[in-house]
Amino acid sequence: MPLVTTKEMFEKAYKGGYAIGAFNVNNMEIIQGITEAAKELNSPLILQVSSGARKYANHTYLTKLVEAALKETDLPIALHLDHGDTFELCKSCIDGGFTSVMIDGSHHDYEDNVKLTSKVVEYAHARGVVVEAELGQLAGVEDDVNVSAEDASYTNPEQVYDFVTRTNCDSLAIAIGTSHGAYKFKPGTEPELRFDILEEIEKKLPGFPIVLHGASSVIPEYVEMINKFGGDMPDAIGVPEDMLRKAAAMAVCKINIDSDLRLAMTATIRKYFAENPDHFDPRQYLGPARNAIKGMVAHKIENVLGCNGKA
Repeated sequence: MPLVTTKEMFEKAYKGGYAIGAFNVNNMEIIQGITEAAKELNSPLILQVSSGARKYANHTYLTKLVEAALKETDLPIALHLDHGDTFELCKSCIDGGFTSVMIDGSHHDYEDNVKLTSKVVEYAHARGVVVEAELGQLAGVEDDVNVSAEDASYTNPEQVYDFVTRTNCDSLAIAIGTSHGAYKFKPGTEPELRFDILEEIEKKLPGFPIVLHGASSVIPEYVEMINKFGGDMPDAIGVPEDMLRKAAAMAVCKINIDSDLRLAMTATIRKYFAENPDHFDPRQYLGPARNAIKGMVAHKIENVLGCNGKA
């Protein structure tokens, strides 16, 4: 099966009350762990690449690894650019075989965001590629995204219809309280997502697919493992999974997961070296890390996203 766009995926997800997982990929083991879990659960899949991942692993290597995953799984897989911040970056990925790109103009003022998004949409649609845009800014740090709490802003429901109509984007990432990275909420506070904003947006854009970024749950098991084997993450707090499942049952059709992948891989590797300090064969520690990613992704698909059996 060739790469697909997210158009049909999102139509089914919206009607079915579930979301598709968009998992960030950086190397072979991460791709293998994600796609093996999705294959066993017969789940559609979005593999997404940040600009940082392209710099690290090289565009060609990553796309060839995704091609291998297509042959091994025969699943509907979309290859997506995560947080493209310039027209040139989006164009490069479109020309390089991606079936979906995100243009993140949220750091611009409203009219400049509209202008930039419209330019990317025009180029992408002419080549059969879909476009995700962003309105509102999430706080946090992850890869090339770095937004302070002071600069973060919730999405204004009064702007969404105008924005989508003028840009003709295919999906919209919104800010309702999630944030990038592993430190989403202050210790001692109750995590909260603004479902009232999501409900208002759903009314303004009936049937339109909404995206949540910064939606890792920072699984305590892996945080505890990292801390046990030399880390210092006592205040890492993620988004509760029941909140994400509620969002997936509403208008949210795509949920981004990156930090949980990193935590699962890093925690497993740290544990392996603590127990096997003299080992040096990468296969010995990357194999368990791959299995940890596979287990974590399977958990997300079944218990958070609800997209198992939907391929």
